Amino acid sequence: MAEKRNIFLVGPMGAGKSTIGRHLADQLHLQFVDSDQEIERRTGADIAWVFDIEGEEGFRQREETVITDLTEKQGIVLATGGGSVVSKEIRNRLSARGIVVYLETPIEKQVARTQRDKRRPLLQTEEPARDVLIRLAEERNPLYEEIADIVVKTDEQSARVVANEIISKLDF
Repeated sequence: MAEKRNIFLVGPMGAGKSTIGRHLADQLHLQFVDSDQEIERRTGADIAWVFDIEGEEGFRQREETVITDLTEKQGIVLATGGGSVVSKEIRNRLSARGIVVYLETPIEKQVARTQRDKRRPLLQTEEPARDVLIRLAEERNPLYEEIADIVVKTDEQSARVVANEIISKLDF
């Protein structure tokens, strides 16, 4: 029996990685895993609390451990945290262990999808969310592009349509 392939979803917060990932996993009969949910499960606390207590650096260390563990599995669809690609180690693991799909999302969509979400620590600042998202995009978009095997725009499409587009581009 052929080994099952992994699909790793990368992209900014508000790209729909978790929602699209669930559709993708259902349609491909793979297990869906969200790295942020796994961090919360392992720590017994939500992401905002981890950020408050350990700071972004502590959170990123936990994220690296979780993604390293998860990428060793077979047959998963993994929704990664938006900032996980900042780690070269994580980028290398994602590239080596599965098909990386970059969900490209315009800033306006990110703002609309995240504006009322209090579970995003990087947006809980005095700086306007739009400015934060633009700054993060400038830093991270080249990293998403660097490791992407497939790039899909999430603009006005439903999660199901995006999942179908990804499936049409897969070669397994």
